[in-house]
Amino acid sequence: MRTHRPAPAVIDRNGLDQLVKLLIADGRTVIGPVERDGAIVLDEIESGAELPDGVGAETGPGRYRLHRRADRAVFNHAAGPQSWKRFVHPVRQRVDAPEEPRPLAFIGVRPCDLAALSVLDGVFGAAPHPDRRYQARRDRAFVVAVDCVEPGATCFCASAGTGPAATGGYDLVLTERVEGGHRFLVSAGTVEGEEVLERLTRRNATREEAAEADRALRGAAESMERSLPATDLRALLARSRRSERWQEIADRCLACANCTMVCPTCFCTTVEDVTDLRGGRAERWRRWDSCFDPDFSYTAGGTVRTSVASRYRQWMSHKLGTWHDQFGTSGCVGCGRCIAWCPAGIDITAEAAALAREEEPR
Repeated sequence: MRTHRPAPAVIDRNGLDQLVKLLIADGRTVIGPVERDGAIVLDEIESGAELPDGVGAETGPGRYRLHRRADRAVFNHAAGPQSWKRFVHPVRQRVDAPEEPRPLAFIGVRPCDLAALSVLDGVFGAAPHPDRRYQARRDRAFVVAVDCVEPGATCFCASAGTGPAATGGYDLVLTERVEGGHRFLVSAGTVEGEEVLERLTRRNATREEAAEADRALRGAAESMERSLPATDLRALLARSRRSERWQEIADRCLACANCTMVCPTCFCTTVEDVTDLRGGRAERWRRWDSCFDPDFSYTAGGTVRTSVASRYRQWMSHKLGTWHDQFGTSGCVGCGRCIAWCPAGIDITAEAAALAREEEPR
């Protein structure tokens, strides 16, 4: 699984701290995973010591709990409620004023989230009308990816074709290993990544270390408990528009929009004009919106999708089906966040499988 990468080097835990220091010294704001309020969230860090050593996450439908690990692994925890989307496509941003994006460095980007950033590139960076602000943020971001050697119970990136090994879109990629000594195999994916790697205290990885990392990644892919049905989901969802399953889902769905807020590829927004009390100053702001909001589909004649069933069908059909028509790829990267952070425990893989079973011969 690593044959596409150059021969890896090895850094230790101190080398990871050194990497953070180098990126800060280069004038970048470093963003990484930190433990806060019972979850792993993404925030600015000022040293490698702020990374979550020895923290794991137990996930399931409607469930996310942190626990202490027996080792000091830094990145072996399931994806938390936030994705890197919020740093390149902010939750709220003013659109009628100039902006100079700060150079960022992302540390700990999982393969599913690398794929999500690539999906967003197709949404915001594609011609003929690219989002210049999005492009500026992405162009100035240094990305340190991390292979997923311990997928969570809600992960299904293998069936989505996005992991567990990172295949591109990074400047550096780490494979964390704790057996036989805590260390990180590291490879560069860009010239800028090579330049940073050259400045780190490192050694060459042995052939056995590289092979053992390969075995760990193959084992991670084989251990995933969830998967999308091995069928043409685009066609399946088109044929299932009148399925009774949508109402069965709606009977459980709270229409809370959690799934769209935690999704690393959902990109819908609305625009608001804000004035001061005297009306002498006006600003235009763009903020995240959700297709689960009844007003999202509002037109002059009223709301188009009035039922929860129609709104869930819209979300899932777009994510797994009609996204292909718009952008040439699926909108789902298999991160499993929508499963873990749904208060009703609705599982997109289970619902896709249920629709597929409806077409099986009785």
